[in-house]
Amino acid sequence: MAIELMELPYEQNALEPIISKETIEYHYGKHHKNYVDTANRLLKDSNFDDDALLIDIIKNSDGALFNNAAQVFNHNFYWLSLNPEPIAIPPKLNKLINRDFGSMENFKNEFEDKALSLFGSGWVWLELDVKEKLIITQRGNADNPLIHLHTPLLTIDVWEHAYYIDYRNDRKKYFEELWRLIDWKFVASNIVDYYHDLTEPCMENSQLCDYIDMLQHLNEPTT
Repeated sequence: MAIELMELPYEQNALEPIISKETIEYHYGKHHKNYVDTANRLLKDSNFDDDALLIDIIKNSDGALFNNAAQVFNHNFYWLSLNPEPIAIPPKLNKLINRDFGSMENFKNEFEDKALSLFGSGWVWLELDVKEKLIITQRGNADNPLIHLHTPLLTIDVWEHAYYIDYRNDRKKYFEELWRLIDWKFVASNIVDYYHDLTEPCMENSQLCDYIDMLQHLNEPTT
């Protein structure tokens, strides 16, 4: 099965004025699509079966195929991390952030520092590491948490094509504005997915399972 260009979960003008329709047309319609098309072309000359999953291709490839397949995944995750409607942080996710970063302010400041200090092109991720701790990472080019055995929860694209039309070289302004679009329920749902994918119980003395059990009630009031 060919890798498909995901359908955006909102209209191309839905993120305005923070992300313009013009940016979406180039970022999604050209850059993202080119990664999909290139990955499919490279797959034809690879050893992967026609029904290989995107995640499996990423974990078991290198070179150009990895770069393009990983960029498909990274962009998919980026679009899903955003929501045109304000999404408050679920209270239990907020507690988990406080546990690992001390406060929401510390968390945001570290995310911003990582976004602004990443040299060149790449991504800043919120991940669940192998010790079941929330961490923020800088990953250059097409790198992503999957190949490090981490669970991706949230990503911000800091390639210049993600923000140059709207913010020119002002990555800080882009980050500050984009923060208003984060879909925190999507972030929480990725922790729940981690729980469902476990083959062993959460680590001994870990508080994560308690949080996950509560996060599964995603329809709880978030104000």
